Amino acid sequence: MKVIQKINNNAVVCADSKGNELVAFGKGLGFPKVPYEITDLNKIELTFYRINVHNFQLLKEIPEDIFEVSAKIATIAQKHFSYRLNPNIIFSLADHINFSIIRLREYKETKMPFSYDIKQLYPNEYKVGVMAVETVCRDLNIKLPDNESLALAMHFVNAQETTSITVTDSLFEKITAMVVNIIKDYFKIIIDQNDFSYNRFLMHLRYYLKRIEMNEQVSNENNHVLMQAIKAESPDIYHCTIQIVNAIDDKLRTISTDDEVFYLMIYVKRIVTKSLKREEIKNG
Repeated sequence: MKVIQKINNNAVVCADSKGNELVAFGKGLGFPKVPYEITDLNKIELTFYRINVHNFQLLKEIPEDIFEVSAKIATIAQKHFSYRLNPNIIFSLADHINFSIIRLREYKETKMPFSYDIKQLYPNEYKVGVMAVETVCRDLNIKLPDNESLALAMHFVNAQETTSITVTDSLFEKITAMVVNIIKDYFKIIIDQNDFSYNRFLMHLRYYLKRIEMNEQVSNENNHVLMQAIKAESPDIYHCTIQIVNAIDDKLRTISTDDEVFYLMIYVKRIVTKSLKREEIKNG
């Protein structure tokens, strides 16, 4: 293994026997003058291929111990997921953890929005997020707030490597416009796009599409009874949501699960209820 560039004392850019570049972590790997050959591969603790070179600057700005724990977390996390994590997650984790520590020192607390949603929709990622916070607290000898588990869980969600379906920002905007028009036309309402319920709906929609993209849709048998209850109570919400899901599946050539329909129904109902109440108040 040939070291071709030093990043910091414990991280270097290497070229393997096939000429592929990778980032290697290990105590003191950055001390010798480069280029040089690593003869004892036992000195290499972690390796990451396909690292974006634009992230190297972060390695120089963020304390090495934070990068080491981030790399450790990324390695642990990968063992718990069926999908592949983008190797650049070590940079997003390190950046987040570093900022969290700075914020903690300044005694500024933040609340994580949509905490219930994250726990319900991404239970595995949340579980690993809890493990990640425990690792940070143990290795760096600090105490992070419990809600950091939710924030780190979303890093794992966002770091899933894509499949054949790629939901770009442009495609997301088109699907959002399509969905909003379906709701407006079905219920003959005006949707306030500055309202909290609308922004929460957008977040759910984005991660719903993300799960489709990653082939990791929600599947929970316990939701069937709840779905039937909402369907009986609000049939219009159900039929509108089915129309939305069918339109999305038709556009992406996918098949959404009943559980995705159930969760989307909840958010559609919130938007419609808020819009109708606003119209009722307006009209006296």
